[in-house]
Amino acid sequence: RVTDDWDRRCITTILRIYYNEEVVHDNKYKFSPSGSYFAPPSGTYDSYIQFIKQLPPAQLPEVFGMHDNVDISRELQDTKQLFEDLLMTQAQSTGGGAGGASTEQKLTDIATDILTKLPSAFDIEDAVEKYPVKYEESMNTVLVQEMERFNRLGGVITTSLMNLQKAIKGLVVMSESLEQVAGSLLVGKVPELWSKSSYPSLKPLGSYINDLVARLKFLKAWYANDKPTCFWISAFISIKLS
Repeated sequence: RVTDDWDRRCITTILRIYYNEEVVHDNKYKFSPSGSYFAPPSGTYDSYIQFIKQLPPAQLPEVFGMHDNVDISRELQDTKQLFEDLLMTQAQSTGGGAGGASTEQKLTDIATDILTKLPSAFDIEDAVEKYPVKYEESMNTVLVQEMERFNRLGGVITTSLMNLQKAIKGLVVMSESLEQVAGSLLVGKVPELWSKSSYPSLKPLGSYINDLVARLKFLKAWYANDKPTCFWISAFISIKLS
Protein backbone atom coordinates (compact mmCIF):
# COMPACT_ATOMS: atom_id res chain seq x y z
CA ARG A 1 0.00 0.00 0.00
CA VAL A 2 1.39 3.37 -1.05
CA THR A 3 0.87 6.11 1.54
CA ASP A 4 3.34 8.80 0.49
CA ASP A 5 1.61 11.57 -1.48
CA TRP A 6 4.40 12.02 -4.00
CA ASP A 7 4.71 8.27 -4.59
CA ARG A 8 0.95 8.02 -5.13
CA ARG A 9 1.10 10.91 -7.59
CA CYS A 10 3.95 9.25 -9.52
CA ILE A 11 2.23 5.85 -9.66
CA THR A 12 -1.10 7.41 -10.67
CA THR A 13 0.58 9.30 -13.50
CA ILE A 14 2.22 6.12 -14.81
CA LEU A 15 -0.98 4.09 -14.54
CA ARG A 16 -2.92 6.68 -16.56
CA ILE A 17 -0.74 5.74 -19.54
CA TYR A 18 -1.94 2.13 -19.42
CA TYR A 19 -5.43 2.42 -17.95
CA ASN A 20 -7.51 4.69 -20.14
CA GLU A 21 -10.24 4.45 -22.80
CA GLU A 22 -7.86 5.09 -25.70
CA VAL A 23 -6.19 1.72 -25.12
CA VAL A 24 -9.50 0.05 -26.01
CA HIS A 25 -10.73 2.32 -28.82
CA ASP A 26 -7.48 3.35 -30.54
CA ASN A 27 -5.69 0.46 -32.26
CA LYS A 28 -2.62 2.63 -32.78
CA TYR A 29 -2.32 3.77 -29.16
CA LYS A 30 1.32 3.68 -27.97
CA PHE A 31 2.46 3.24 -24.40
CA SER A 32 5.78 5.01 -25.02
CA PRO A 33 7.08 7.85 -27.22
CA SER A 34 9.22 5.49 -29.31
CA GLY A 35 6.22 3.37 -30.22
CA SER A 36 7.98 0.12 -29.28
CA TYR A 37 5.36 -0.66 -26.68
CA PHE A 38 1.71 -0.98 -27.64
CA ALA A 39 -1.21 -3.33 -27.17
CA PRO A 40 -1.13 -6.06 -29.83
CA PRO A 41 -4.15 -6.43 -32.11
CA SER A 42 -6.55 -9.29 -31.63
CA GLY A 43 -4.99 -12.52 -32.85
CA THR A 44 -4.00 -16.07 -32.09
CA TYR A 45 -1.86 -17.41 -29.27
CA ASP A 46 1.15 -17.75 -31.57
CA SER A 47 0.80 -14.15 -32.72
CA TYR A 48 0.94 -12.95 -29.12
CA ILE A 49 4.05 -15.05 -28.46
CA GLN A 50 5.70 -13.59 -31.55
CA PHE A 51 4.76 -10.07 -30.44
CA ILE A 52 6.34 -10.64 -27.02
CA LYS A 53 9.54 -11.94 -28.59
CA GLN A 54 9.85 -8.77 -30.63
CA LEU A 55 9.85 -6.54 -27.54
CA PRO A 56 13.22 -5.16 -26.34
CA PRO A 57 15.05 -7.71 -24.14
CA ALA A 58 15.64 -5.08 -21.45
CA GLN A 59 12.97 -2.65 -20.30
CA LEU A 60 13.64 0.89 -21.38
CA PRO A 61 13.08 3.82 -18.96
CA GLU A 62 10.27 5.13 -21.17
CA VAL A 63 8.11 2.19 -20.10
CA PHE A 64 7.98 3.71 -16.61
CA GLY A 65 7.58 7.26 -17.89
CA MET A 66 11.21 8.14 -17.13
CA HIS A 67 13.93 9.89 -19.10
CA ASP A 68 16.60 7.91 -20.95
CA ASN A 69 19.24 9.33 -18.59
CA VAL A 70 17.88 7.00 -15.92
CA ASP A 71 19.84 4.26 -17.68
CA ILE A 72 23.05 6.15 -16.95
CA SER A 73 22.38 6.17 -13.22
CA ARG A 74 21.48 2.48 -13.26
CA GLU A 75 24.58 1.52 -15.22
CA LEU A 76 26.80 3.56 -12.90
CA GLN A 77 25.25 1.85 -9.89
CA ASP A 78 25.64 -1.59 -11.47
CA THR A 79 29.28 -0.89 -12.32
CA LYS A 80 30.00 0.34 -8.81
CA GLN A 81 28.39 -2.73 -7.29
CA LEU A 82 30.34 -5.02 -9.66
CA PHE A 83 33.71 -3.54 -8.70
CA GLU A 84 32.83 -3.59 -5.01
CA ASP A 85 32.00 -7.29 -5.28
CA LEU A 86 35.25 -7.95 -7.14
CA LEU A 87 37.24 -6.12 -4.47
CA MET A 88 35.54 -8.08 -1.72
CA THR A 89 36.31 -11.35 -3.54
CA GLN A 90 39.93 -10.32 -3.98
CA ALA A 91 40.25 -9.45 -0.30
CA GLN A 92 38.84 -12.80 0.78
CA SER A 93 40.98 -14.81 -1.65
CA THR A 94 44.32 -13.31 -0.61
CA GLY A 95 45.91 -15.17 2.24
CA GLY A 96 49.14 -15.19 4.14
CA GLY A 97 51.50 -17.00 1.81
CA ALA A 98 55.21 -17.36 2.17
CA GLY A 99 56.62 -14.00 3.19
CA GLY A 100 53.20 -12.33 3.09
CA ALA A 101 51.26 -10.89 5.99
CA SER A 102 48.08 -12.63 7.08
CA THR A 103 44.68 -10.96 6.81
CA GLU A 104 44.57 -10.51 10.58
CA GLN A 105 47.97 -8.80 10.55
CA LYS A 106 46.93 -6.50 7.71
CA LEU A 107 43.79 -5.47 9.60
CA THR A 108 45.79 -4.87 12.75
CA ASP A 109 48.31 -2.70 10.90
CA ILE A 110 45.58 -0.66 9.19
CA ALA A 111 43.68 -0.12 12.43
CA THR A 112 46.84 0.84 14.31
CA ASP A 113 47.87 3.29 11.58
CA ILE A 114 44.48 5.03 11.59
CA LEU A 115 44.32 5.21 15.39
CA THR A 116 47.80 6.74 15.42
CA LYS A 117 46.81 9.47 12.98
CA LEU A 118 43.59 10.48 14.75
CA PRO A 119 44.05 13.17 17.42
CA SER A 120 42.35 13.10 20.78
CA ALA A 121 38.77 14.29 21.12
CA PHE A 122 37.96 17.96 21.58
CA ASP A 123 37.21 19.20 25.09
CA ILE A 124 33.70 20.55 24.63
CA GLU A 125 33.49 22.11 28.08
CA ASP A 126 36.62 24.18 27.48
CA ALA A 127 35.36 25.13 24.03
CA VAL A 128 32.03 26.35 25.43
CA GLU A 129 33.85 28.37 28.07
CA LYS A 130 36.26 29.93 25.57
CA TYR A 131 33.66 30.46 22.84
CA PRO A 132 30.32 31.06 24.60
CA VAL A 133 27.04 31.59 22.82
CA LYS A 134 26.85 35.25 21.83
CA TYR A 135 24.38 37.18 19.78
CA GLU A 136 27.23 39.20 18.25
CA GLU A 137 29.23 36.09 17.24
CA SER A 138 27.22 33.19 15.85
CA MET A 139 30.34 31.33 14.67
CA ASN A 140 31.06 30.37 18.27
CA THR A 141 28.06 28.08 18.16
CA VAL A 142 29.20 26.65 14.82
CA LEU A 143 32.62 25.79 16.23
CA VAL A 144 31.24 24.02 19.30
CA GLN A 145 28.63 22.10 17.33
CA GLU A 146 31.19 20.98 14.76
CA MET A 147 33.50 19.83 17.55
CA GLU A 148 30.67 17.74 18.95
CA ARG A 149 29.92 16.20 15.55
CA PHE A 150 33.57 15.35 14.89
CA ASN A 151 33.89 13.95 18.41
CA ARG A 152 30.95 11.68 17.60
CA LEU A 153 32.53 10.59 14.32
CA GLY A 154 35.92 10.07 15.93
CA GLY A 155 34.31 8.03 18.68
CA VAL A 156 32.65 5.73 16.15
CA ILE A 157 35.91 5.23 14.26
CA THR A 158 38.03 4.71 17.37
CA THR A 159 35.58 2.35 19.05
CA SER A 160 35.10 0.21 15.94
CA LEU A 161 38.85 -0.08 15.31
CA MET A 162 39.66 -0.92 18.93
CA ASN A 163 36.88 -3.53 19.01
CA LEU A 164 38.16 -4.94 15.72
CA GLN A 165 41.63 -5.35 17.19
CA LYS A 166 40.14 -7.09 20.21
CA ALA A 167 38.07 -9.36 17.97
CA ILE A 168 41.17 -10.35 16.01
CA LYS A 169 42.82 -11.36 19.28
CA GLY A 170 39.72 -13.27 20.33
CA LEU A 171 38.90 -10.99 23.26
CA VAL A 172 35.45 -10.03 21.93
CA VAL A 173 33.01 -11.56 19.46
CA MET A 174 33.47 -10.62 15.80
CA SER A 175 30.03 -9.14 15.18
CA GLU A 176 28.47 -8.54 11.78
CA SER A 177 29.23 -4.81 11.96
CA LEU A 178 32.89 -5.53 12.76
CA GLU A 179 33.07 -7.96 9.84
CA GLN A 180 31.77 -5.23 7.54
CA VAL A 181 34.36 -2.82 8.91
CA ALA A 182 37.11 -5.40 8.36
CA GLY A 183 35.97 -6.10 4.80
CA SER A 184 35.93 -2.39 3.96
CA LEU A 185 39.38 -1.80 5.44
CA LEU A 186 40.89 -4.62 3.38
CA VAL A 187 39.67 -3.09 0.10
CA GLY A 188 40.44 0.51 1.05
CA LYS A 189 36.83 1.57 1.44
CA VAL A 190 35.25 3.75 4.11
CA PRO A 191 33.08 1.44 6.28
CA GLU A 192 29.34 2.02 6.19
CA LEU A 193 29.36 2.27 9.97
CA TRP A 194 31.54 5.37 9.74
CA SER A 195 29.59 6.92 6.87
CA LYS A 196 26.43 7.05 8.99
CA SER A 197 28.09 9.58 11.33
CA SER A 198 30.33 11.21 8.73
CA TYR A 199 30.16 14.03 6.25
CA PRO A 200 29.46 13.00 2.62
CA SER A 201 32.59 11.68 0.95
CA LEU A 202 33.46 9.54 -2.07
CA LYS A 203 37.15 9.29 -1.19
CA PRO A 204 38.85 5.93 -0.63
CA LEU A 205 39.94 5.01 2.87
CA GLY A 206 43.44 6.50 2.81
CA SER A 207 42.36 9.83 1.34
CA TYR A 208 39.35 9.93 3.65
CA ILE A 209 41.52 9.63 6.77
CA ASN A 210 43.93 12.30 5.51
CA ASP A 211 40.97 14.57 4.75
CA LEU A 212 39.47 13.91 8.19
CA VAL A 213 42.76 14.77 9.91
CA ALA A 214 42.96 18.01 7.90
CA ARG A 215 39.43 18.96 9.00
CA LEU A 216 40.29 18.26 12.63
CA LYS A 217 43.43 20.41 12.33
CA PHE A 218 41.31 23.24 10.94
CA LEU A 219 38.98 23.14 13.95
CA LYS A 220 41.92 22.81 16.33
CA ALA A 221 43.61 25.87 14.84
CA TRP A 222 40.32 27.77 15.08
CA TYR A 223 40.03 26.86 18.75
CA ALA A 224 43.64 27.78 19.54
CA ASN A 225 44.00 30.95 17.45
CA ASP A 226 40.47 32.42 17.45
CA LYS A 227 38.15 32.77 14.48
CA PRO A 228 39.94 32.55 11.11
CA THR A 229 39.64 35.25 8.49
CA CYS A 230 38.79 32.62 5.86
CA PHE A 231 36.56 29.62 6.57
CA TRP A 232 36.87 26.17 5.04
CA ILE A 233 33.12 25.78 4.60
CA SER A 234 33.25 22.28 3.12
CA ALA A 235 35.16 21.07 6.18
CA PHE A 236 32.00 21.30 8.28
CA ILE A 237 29.84 18.24 8.74
CA SER A 238 26.83 20.54 8.71
CA ILE A 239 27.10 23.67 6.55
CA LYS A 240 23.93 25.25 7.95
CA LEU A 241 25.36 28.38 9.53
CA SER A 242 22.06 30.05 10.40
